[in-house]
Amino acid sequence: MNIKFDLADLQAFAAVAELQSFRAAAEAIHLSQPAFSRRIDKLEEALGVRLLDRTTRRVTLTTVGRDFARKTQQWLDDLDGMLMGLGDVAARRMGEVTIACVPSAVYYFLPQVVKRYHERFPGIRVKIHDASANEVLLAVAQGDADFGLNFIGSQEAEIEFKPVLAERFVAACRRDHVLARRKKVSWAELGQHDFMSVGKTSGNRLLMDLALANVPDRPQCRYEAKHVTTLLGLVEAGLGVAAVPSLAMPGKDHPTLVSIPLVEPVVTRQMGLIKRRGRSLSPAAQQLYDLLLTTRSLRPRSALAPQKIQSGR
Repeated sequence: MNIKFDLADLQAFAAVAELQSFRAAAEAIHLSQPAFSRRIDKLEEALGVRLLDRTTRRVTLTTVGRDFARKTQQWLDDLDGMLMGLGDVAARRMGEVTIACVPSAVYYFLPQVVKRYHERFPGIRVKIHDASANEVLLAVAQGDADFGLNFIGSQEAEIEFKPVLAERFVAACRRDHVLARRKKVSWAELGQHDFMSVGKTSGNRLLMDLALANVPDRPQCRYEAKHVTTLLGLVEAGLGVAAVPSLAMPGKDHPTLVSIPLVEPVVTRQMGLIKRRGRSLSPAAQQLYDLLLTTRSLRPRSALAPQKIQSGR
């Protein structure tokens, strides 16, 4: 049998099979739409079958196309797996990895790791989808992201959760605030000041509410915001104090903001890598996933929860 197509034609077909759009697939592999269409036509002509049904509005896989798409993706993944370990060849690989993560993870985990990843695989594009914990979980569950960094998901049957670190909640205040020089502060004491929190749709808020359910004189919110970064802006403006995860806080050299450990109780959250259970990552995504697991050796001691505490989960 004389096969008259090449690897680039298979990559084009895999892209349109995944994205269900000629335009999006052409952009993903950096081809013009006419050039992309020629690759698909060439592949169908070589195989002697129709793989796609196309209209002006949508693209769908034929029955044969669905089966061929599955086998094509498996073959491309196997090929990527072989090339990933071949030094200079690996550096020339092309592709894309999408990671979904909560904003504090973007700030803390990703910069160093993505830099190392890019140095090793400069041809692979990394897309970062920063969103709320619930949105990150949904993106991974629906396959919109290869994997995620999140503090929820460990209870989901369809999600594999691999812990990376435990971090505690801290009080955030201005350096000129009366609490700023305290070594620690209780939740009840925090409630004696203008207190701000994320809203009830936030995963962080749910975690805090559960941990503080039986705490007398728990803080009552004067202000609410959707994102922790917004809360820190309000704190910096002098509107009050807030309870936030330690990873969300800027460094100790920040000119305005300071953090104080919260006690009675100590509340923690477990940050971890999440992916769909039973689904293998592409070789490119697996490489980034594995690099992120090495962050245990990179994290500062201040981000760690104390060893002998009760978790707030």
